[in-house]
Amino acid sequence: MAKVDFTGVQATMLVTLYLRAADAGESKPVLGDRFAADAVERIDFDWRKIDKPAIMRNRFAVALRSKQFDEWAADFLRRHPDATVLQLACGLDTRAFRLDLPSSVRWFDLDLPDVIALRRKLYEDGDRYRMIAASATDADAFDEIPDDKPVLVIAEGLLMYLREAEVRRLLLRITHTFPGGELIFDGVMPWIAKTTQVLKKYFSRWFYDYPAYWTPMREGRDVERWNPRIRFRDEAAIMAQYDQVPDPGVRRLYRIGVRFAGFRKYLRVFRAEF
Repeated sequence: MAKVDFTGVQATMLVTLYLRAADAGESKPVLGDRFAADAVERIDFDWRKIDKPAIMRNRFAVALRSKQFDEWAADFLRRHPDATVLQLACGLDTRAFRLDLPSSVRWFDLDLPDVIALRRKLYEDGDRYRMIAASATDADAFDEIPDDKPVLVIAEGLLMYLREAEVRRLLLRITHTFPGGELIFDGVMPWIAKTTQVLKKYFSRWFYDYPAYWTPMREGRDVERWNPRIRFRDEAAIMAQYDQVPDPGVRRLYRIGVRFAGFRKYLRVFRAEF
């Protein structure tokens, strides 16, 4: 068993892992991430901290978001079967194992050293799969990534936790390092970012481990303002995909909620090219 006791931003990876595993346990799962379910069994953590109604009701939204990332990643790899994939702040994501990768794809999962240390207890490096211990904001984080093929950069649950200046530097590093490719990422609306900052500032006693969002995103085209070499392509409103939710009550809630712009834009995934 791999013992773990993360807090703050890193604790969110335990939440998303457990929620993906919970979805896998449904009779008709949205994502069906059996690798997440296996990881939960192999990690020594008090999962009762997460297994609460207020958290568990988000399992379908998390699964839908991951599925959208998977679909866009698979689409890119169909068009570029010899590509390189760089997944930033990978946490305990299992996308490299969930997808049916072409034999010539090289996949790199990057995260902080303690996160990668845990991943190495669960997974192994191989000829086409490697884990890199570094922060996505490190100046030399991409030194080991080949730059001779189209690159897919995946930033799920990352940009909103960085300051805007850090986001700008990261995007510049991506376009300066790699010859071209795509970037898929998600973002939060300004009111959501502001709310988390208030919670951290005034209610830190109760929200000690609650990570604050710092870089809001009104539209996916914000990346063009941060880096003119990046061109926004499209977006997907996750809550609008309610027809995939197996739970009738949650499906009804999403269907009603998407009539309102604030709810519809609550969780979005974006795709851009560079």
